[in-house]
Amino acid sequence: MVYDIVIVGGGIVGLATGLKIQNERPDLKIAILEKEDQLAKHQTGNNSGVIHSGLYYKPGSLKATNCINGYHELVKFCEEEKIPFEITGKVVVATREEQKPLLKTLLDRGLQNGLTGTRSITLEELKEYEPHCAGVAAIHVPQTGIVDYFQVALAYGRKIIQKGGEIFLNHKVLEINLKEGINYIETSKGTFESKLVINCAGLYSDLVARMNDASITDVKIIPFRGEYYKLKKEKEYLVKNLIYPVPDPNFPFLGVHFTRMKKGGVEAGPNAVLAFRREGYKKSQINLGELAETLAWPGFQKVAAKYWKTGFGELYRSFSKAAFTKALQELIPEIQESDLVDGGAGVRAQACDRTGGLLDDFAIRESAFAINVLNAPSPAATSSLSIGGTVAAMALKRFS
Repeated sequence: MVYDIVIVGGGIVGLATGLKIQNERPDLKIAILEKEDQLAKHQTGNNSGVIHSGLYYKPGSLKATNCINGYHELVKFCEEEKIPFEITGKVVVATREEQKPLLKTLLDRGLQNGLTGTRSITLEELKEYEPHCAGVAAIHVPQTGIVDYFQVALAYGRKIIQKGGEIFLNHKVLEINLKEGINYIETSKGTFESKLVINCAGLYSDLVARMNDASITDVKIIPFRGEYYKLKKEKEYLVKNLIYPVPDPNFPFLGVHFTRMKKGGVEAGPNAVLAFRREGYKKSQINLGELAETLAWPGFQKVAAKYWKTGFGELYRSFSKAAFTKALQELIPEIQESDLVDGGAGVRAQACDRTGGLLDDFAIRESAFAINVLNAPSPAATSSLSIGGTVAAMALKRFS
């Protein structure tokens, strides 16, 4: 059988794309290929569960527009499907005087992005929102929330199957060959034929892109591991909802923060350290071939040379619980090392170009017989239905 569309990757973006396509064109034959034995096992299943508001992103960027649109679509979907979520709001806190201009820039961006009600708050108001938090200035963002994205992704998958789509687990894509306008997609369990391939392979999106378009040689996925601690149960009272620092504008990471989780507990983190394999969730997980590819990439070498001090600090926190605790104490001085227990870890698929640029925006590339989602880290989960709609529109133009 020749499928109209095969989507590579059963994470939240691939599933949202499939769902959007099916909603628009239920007559098309669609299959989703996932290499694991379950959906949403990697970035989707290991994130902090935050429903992002769109505060951080450059107005007009793909991240800004998709995050804001996706936010509203996600909330509506959760309401319709009865998936538990909360709109909790969050505070972003400057802990040093020199961070105040950056905090003002964040506020301005949020207002430009339409975040009505986002505002500067006094330190007295900060204590009302988060009684144990310290800082020199703060803003409150009412739109932020929490949800379990694994449950959201599973709901997308259920609806795809209900609507006649197919999902194949344990199907790792090994090779894609184009013959007479048909993609022959070789997997670990057989070959699929498709008129169009949509690549939503996350940590392997650059490799899958080169399978279907040899000209894509200017981007490489660099895996960054984010490690979390959790607050002991008896210390969870220190955090009411979500507390974020002012992020470093040079990096596409938000800094160590506190997040009350929808599935229970409070997470503290993450840091951002180079993972020694694409799916390196632990320090001990090393793939020498993948690590060598990362270290040899000209763009990564330039990033490392320019920001080695920041990178060393992140690495130091990875190995030193005391250093991690010190970073958290900037936001909540009462936190002690003994209050933290080991949490989970996620790996962020961060695209890096040859010039040393860590791509700050979502990146989607089209070719004659494929669409490649090359950079979709946070806030991709929040944005998933909107990104899915964007990719679906690109795909469906070919079937009009």
